[in-house]
Amino acid sequence: MNFSEYLLIGILTGLIVAIVLSLIYRANLRSKKDAIEKEKAKIIEESKREAERIKKDAIIEAKDVVYQAKSEVDKELRERRSELNHLERRLRQKEETFERKFEQLEKREQELNKREKDHTSKELSVQDKEAYYDQLIKNQKQLLEKLSGLSSEEAKQELLRKVEEESRFEAAKLTKKIEDEAKENAEKKAKEIMGLALQRYSSDYVVDATVTAVTLPNDEMKGRIIGREGRNIRALEAATGVDLIVDDTPEVVTLSAFDPVRREIARLSLERLITDGRIHPTRIEEIVEKVRKEVDSYIREEGEKAVFDFGLSGIHPELIKLIGRLKYRTSYGQNVLQHSREVAYVAGVMASELGVDIKLAKRAGILHDIGKSVDHEVEGSHQEIGANIAKKYGENQKVINAILVHHGEGDPSTVEAALIASADALSAARPGARKESIESYLKRLEKLEQMALSYKGVDKCYAIQAGREIRIIVKPEDINDEMSSIISRELAKKIESEMTYPGQIKVTVIRESRYVEYAK
Repeated sequence: MNFSEYLLIGILTGLIVAIVLSLIYRANLRSKKDAIEKEKAKIIEESKREAERIKKDAIIEAKDVVYQAKSEVDKELRERRSELNHLERRLRQKEETFERKFEQLEKREQELNKREKDHTSKELSVQDKEAYYDQLIKNQKQLLEKLSGLSSEEAKQELLRKVEEESRFEAAKLTKKIEDEAKENAEKKAKEIMGLALQRYSSDYVVDATVTAVTLPNDEMKGRIIGREGRNIRALEAATGVDLIVDDTPEVVTLSAFDPVRREIARLSLERLITDGRIHPTRIEEIVEKVRKEVDSYIREEGEKAVFDFGLSGIHPELIKLIGRLKYRTSYGQNVLQHSREVAYVAGVMASELGVDIKLAKRAGILHDIGKSVDHEVEGSHQEIGANIAKKYGENQKVINAILVHHGEGDPSTVEAALIASADALSAARPGARKESIESYLKRLEKLEQMALSYKGVDKCYAIQAGREIRIIVKPEDINDEMSSIISRELAKKIESEMTYPGQIKVTVIRESRYVEYAK
């Protein structure tokens, strides 16, 4: 075979192969198209089924919503019907009530008309009836006076007396009940009770030391102090503003003045002149001027120290100086500056426990007796003087109120003010804080017992605890528990109004019944 034959065979073979491959490809395409058609039909079928399901669900849900709305509308309609029925019943009831009242009014009108007719038909006039009744009342009064043996005025007084006794008894019972309820609720109102009730313990005191004794090395020094024709003593009195009393008391010269600072300046000046030995008018003036400056400086230092110790700030310099002046002031032998420190400390502790303003309590405590530093120079009580001074130097109104009412003469505007009154009483009542003469002490105890014995039904009474408590024993057959409470309260008020004493006085009333039998 030649090359052309081979070529022809190859071409024919390629055509056959191409035809076969084309047929195979078409068969594959046809099978894929059939598969796609089947998948398409399947998806369409599933979509139809899903659409049917969604449609059914939507229809069911719509039916539920419609049913629920219908139920709510039915419920509201039922409620409206019920309310309308209720209103209808009420209207019927009111209508029936009005009808009954109308019938009653008609009956009453008929009765009134009948009474009026009966009244007009009677023979007696109104004036005759009044005279008859007046005579009847008069006869009854005369009969009652004859039976009782008392006139109308005496019977009225006796009735008033009995009403008063019953009222006092009821008032005592009510007071005791209120006190018991207050004790039960004390824990809830601890701030008010502890802050406001403790101020009842406060008390007044107005006793000052006005003389100072200076010891001399010998009696010859008295002549040198007096000087030629009394010029030295006159110079000293003029420079210091105090009175020098030179009497027969051996080796002692007495300085007298109401101003404790001037007394202190005179004492120091005289002691330095005695030590120096040069006593003449010029030297006296030099020493007095020097001592005055030293005392002023010392006063300022004492005031600043007191303010610094309590961590206070913003106090006017003049107030600080007046605080220092309290160093030379005493009350019942108690140093007023030390007393003010104690009051500030105690008030601060109480304020801390109660959760109120500690700084305000300390500030009011250190200033509460500031009026005593100048009370010998200004008219009025030391509370009023102190309040005016604090106001003058720009102190807080709360501090001014605490100063003004710390002895109970007024109402405290804050809890801190009540705490100052309590702390003042506690400091004054501290054992050993104050002293008094034995004569005034005995008179005070005697007066206490006399005041207690003046009450009806008191059997015995004893002043104990150095006069800080009066213990009263009453007769149980004459005095009940409520009257015992009244006696204790009235006696406490009477002591507060009629007596002057340091600290507080406790009034205790004891009522007990004892029954004794002997077994033989």
